[in-house]
Amino acid sequence: MSFLMGIFLIGRVTFGIMFRAFMLSLLFRFGFSNDVPASFVFGDSLVDVGNNNYIVSLAKANHDPFGIDFGMPTGRFSNGKTVVDVINQKLGLDFSPPYLAPSTTGSTVLKGVNYASGAGGILNNSGEIFIDNFANTREEIISLIGAPEALNLFKKALFTVALGSNDFLDNYLTPLFSIPERLLVSPESFVATLISRLRLQLTRLFSLGARKIVVANVGPIGCIPYIRDVNLNLYDEDECVTFPNELAQLFNTQLKSLVEELGTKLEGSLFVYADVYHIMEDILMSYKDYGFENPDSACCHVAGRFGGLIPCNRSSKVCEDRSKYVFWDTYHPSDAASVLIAERLLNCDTPDISPMNIFQLSKA
Repeated sequence: MSFLMGIFLIGRVTFGIMFRAFMLSLLFRFGFSNDVPASFVFGDSLVDVGNNNYIVSLAKANHDPFGIDFGMPTGRFSNGKTVVDVINQKLGLDFSPPYLAPSTTGSTVLKGVNYASGAGGILNNSGEIFIDNFANTREEIISLIGAPEALNLFKKALFTVALGSNDFLDNYLTPLFSIPERLLVSPESFVATLISRLRLQLTRLFSLGARKIVVANVGPIGCIPYIRDVNLNLYDEDECVTFPNELAQLFNTQLKSLVEELGTKLEGSLFVYADVYHIMEDILMSYKDYGFENPDSACCHVAGRFGGLIPCNRSSKVCEDRSKYVFWDTYHPSDAASVLIAERLLNCDTPDISPMNIFQLSKA
């Protein structure tokens, strides 16, 4: 090897080492690139991360024993994380902060915001308020980084919409003594109204820049501890309650059609249908295969055959091993169940989620 060639090779190796060191310094300084730069969440208590801590509401989870496996109460209606927490974590995102938290300002919003609120729904104006809140955040982000960069961020960001359960539980399925909606409106008409309102909300979300939109359906609400207990004398206690599940399936069928319609109609959109009903139904039917021991009772309980008559509160009893329960309380899945749901939405295919899973959506 000639002297000049040796100098060249040494210089080349040295340059390579220096270049890699320079790139690593940039990565550590600015962070690794992420296919999803931000996460925006719209929903109810199933995905609320603390917004209800800051509003006047009876639906609060900012006290013990909520958060017992999170380290402290956070406002999440869970013993630990929600499904969206797990998804964001797997995608390399920070947990989306609540919209109403004082710290959710400035550069924090560039990572996304969670607008979900316990007891929220499609028909009680909550859906419209969620979109209004995002419109405000959108203007703040534009003021921070400019319109072109903001629109690019929205184009790549993940938007999750999980609404509908409370429109049945707190409206159509309320006890007879409160004159339920179902005495006045047929199930078909009620569901049609929900779908019509949600179509407007999702279309508006798209018009504000959202492109990658995951829409979760309503789970098997006839299987939650609350519904089991309030209908205890009307059905076989070993079975889920039929009518609420039929309502959920009626809604879900039309919701899937809506998601497919919008995905075709709104150019540039990527709408994904998350079949949480199917996933939860599978977990409940095969709970032992997933490591659960109790598929029907609330871990945090006070009264009722299934612990579903009184919401989880400071005086509630709590099961010793939360990982063995599918349900944390009267309405909500446990942390363990949320992890399973999230992993299937991230990695699986039809019928869990279509036309692509969330990992695929993040890279689309």
